[in-house]
Amino acid sequence: MHSFGHRLNGLLTFSVTILAIMCAIASLSDNLNTPSPTADIKIMNINWFQKQPQGNDELFIFVAAEYETPKNSLNQVSLWDAIIPAKEHAKFWIHTSNKYRFVDQGNNLRGKKFNLTLHWHVMPKTGKMFADKIVMAGYSFPEEYR
Repeated sequence: MHSFGHRLNGLLTFSVTILAIMCAIASLSDNLNTPSPTADIKIMNINWFQKQPQGNDELFIFVAAEYETPKNSLNQVSLWDAIIPAKEHAKFWIHTSNKYRFVDQGNNLRGKKFNLTLHWHVMPKTGKMFADKIVMAGYSFPEEYR
C-alpha cells in the first residue's frame, strides 16, 4: 500500500496539473475575444465635452492634446483622465474643465494646430490589455495669449 505522503503527493500533482491545463485553456481562449468598446466625445468648448465609453472590466480613459514640434513628431499633454471601474459605470456624461493645466512654456505653441484625442485602455481581469483612441482634429492655439 501507499503511504499517506504518497497519496497526498499524487493528489496535489493531479490538482496542479488540472489547474495548469485550465489556465492554458483560459489563456488560449482570450485570443478568441476581441473587446470593442466605443466612445463618443463632443467638444462643446475647449473645456467642455461629452463622452460615452462602453466597455467590459475596467477602463482607463484620458483626453490628450497632441501636437507636433520640430524636435518631436508627437507631443501629448493629458488634460483629463478617469478610471471606470465596472461596465455599469461605463455610460456617463461629464461637464468638467481641465483636470491638468495646459501651459505653453514660452511662445512656442502660438497659432499651432493640435488634436484632441480620447484614449482608452481596457484592463481585463485576465488576458491581454486592449487600447484604442478617437482623434478629433482641427483645433489651434490662439495667436495671442492674455
